[in-house]
Amino acid sequence: MNKYRSHTCNELRKEDVGSDVLISGWINKKRDHGNLLFIDLRDNYGITQCIIDKENKNFIDLEKMQLETVIQVDGKVLDRSNETINKDIDTGQIEVSIKNFIVLGTCKELPMPIFSDQEYAEEIRLKYRYLDLRRKKIHENIILRSNVISHLRTEMNKLGFLEFQTPILTSSSPEGARDFLVPSRLNPGKFYALPQAPQQFKQLIMVSGFDKYFQIAPCFRDEDARADRSPGEFYQLDLEMSFVEQEDVFNVVEKLLANTFKKFSKKKLMFEKFPKISYAEALLKYGSDKPDLRNPLVINDITEIFSRDDVTFDIFKKLVKSGSNVRCIVTKNTKDKPRSFFDNIDKWAKEQGASGLAYFTIEKDKEISAKGPIGKFFSKESLNELMIKTGANIGDSIFLACNKKNELERITSLARDKIAQDLDLIDENIFAFCWVVDYPMFEKDEQTNKISFSHNPFSMPQGDINKINFEKPLDILAFQYDIVCNGIELSSGAIRNHIPELMYKLFSIAGYDKKQVNDKFSGMINALSYGAPPHGGIAPGIDRIVMLLANEKNIREITMFPMNQNAQDLMMNAPSTVNENQLKELNLSLKLKK
Repeated sequence: MNKYRSHTCNELRKEDVGSDVLISGWINKKRDHGNLLFIDLRDNYGITQCIIDKENKNFIDLEKMQLETVIQVDGKVLDRSNETINKDIDTGQIEVSIKNFIVLGTCKELPMPIFSDQEYAEEIRLKYRYLDLRRKKIHENIILRSNVISHLRTEMNKLGFLEFQTPILTSSSPEGARDFLVPSRLNPGKFYALPQAPQQFKQLIMVSGFDKYFQIAPCFRDEDARADRSPGEFYQLDLEMSFVEQEDVFNVVEKLLANTFKKFSKKKLMFEKFPKISYAEALLKYGSDKPDLRNPLVINDITEIFSRDDVTFDIFKKLVKSGSNVRCIVTKNTKDKPRSFFDNIDKWAKEQGASGLAYFTIEKDKEISAKGPIGKFFSKESLNELMIKTGANIGDSIFLACNKKNELERITSLARDKIAQDLDLIDENIFAFCWVVDYPMFEKDEQTNKISFSHNPFSMPQGDINKINFEKPLDILAFQYDIVCNGIELSSGAIRNHIPELMYKLFSIAGYDKKQVNDKFSGMINALSYGAPPHGGIAPGIDRIVMLLANEKNIREITMFPMNQNAQDLMMNAPSTVNENQLKELNLSLKLKK
């Protein structure tokens, strides 16, 4: 007990009836019943109902009090009658009769109500974020975030990992997103960069002889905002291990995530052992390297069918001859769906920039036939082949799309999600984790023909190093992997390239000469030359983990002080201008576009 409270607003119970107590908090709600005033007092822990009758000298003052005023209540705990018990709050069996009260913090007229679940404009919510954070749902989300981070730390310690902090001021990287740059006062004309990730530092920790490292790491990237990505900064569970293979990393992460999601959610895990899907298979079967495995729909490539003479759908046949592919999605037992169901999906596809989705249903009267706008173009024999290839049965429907590979993957991935939603096929009470593995080391830009790294440039290529065909770089696979849950990428990781000569070779394929590699990665390349162990790691995103656990769609809902879509902090007015003296100290001058 101190001078402000003897109990929190979630602490009093039936056994406290008759006790004199001090409680403090915010006025959450008031209900005036004429001769009796009810006040819900709220603090970080919960709510206690307080009452005062009209005979009390403090009645009028409390009656006029603005919501969200901070008060201290001196009162006695009373028992509630059975008919007035509030089962929605932990203190619902008691109430506190107010003797006296003290105002601890006054409150102006509110720009938004705290007790309401009503949605408000982002601008208001972020400008008055400290008020937004008082709202029950988001308040609980932030507490959840704290508890998850605490749990992750405990689990990592149990697994033998040591927590280290890596520098915030570092050098700019030529790879990845845009850096945030910080001018150096002591080194005029030179800049630090805020780390996009502790990638090089955690590898250097392994070179330093430490075996298992982790950090709740702040990361900074000058990227545009998305629902699952904050502009500016985010946090990840960064970890690295020495003398490990890919499977060793998987075992640690699977155990960690499974325990975390079981502890903080009532949802079930679809897989105790996370399945592994190759990058190529993911793009073929799901149209994406971030597949939502709760969705049972699978994409099939049926391009070969359109080489048959008894398939006469000329639009697709001509596109196939010019290099396009055809893929389809089978939906089970949907032949009796109304025409509007199919037409709406076709219309939706056109809204996504596609030419539409062709479709037909498989039916059988005397013999098998296809019913629908393009059904007449398929013979009985071609339908049989199609059914064998896709696993379709009589009564099923087939949606088809035709295009070049990249666009085809995009639209079939979106269509897979859309159709599943319309058919209510996704179980929202499941977490479906998977690994996406076997990423290509390199990719080619179709416009420039330039070859670049497709993923992390510090990754180890697969296979015997002495047998890798560097003349065919697009065939080289890497020990790179992503962990995905419910269609959301939680992290990328890799077994690292710890061999300097091999690193030079791989960077040369991407257009970097030895000098450029030495200039850009001097710390890393030098360190690897002094005896580096095989090592690897990953960095699951804290924000996205908490998003999933809190069942939120926007990262703003689980972040204490997020920026808006334009990377602005409306509450603190950042970014802001600086005065001339500050610029002068940094040897900078501004030349803004008119």
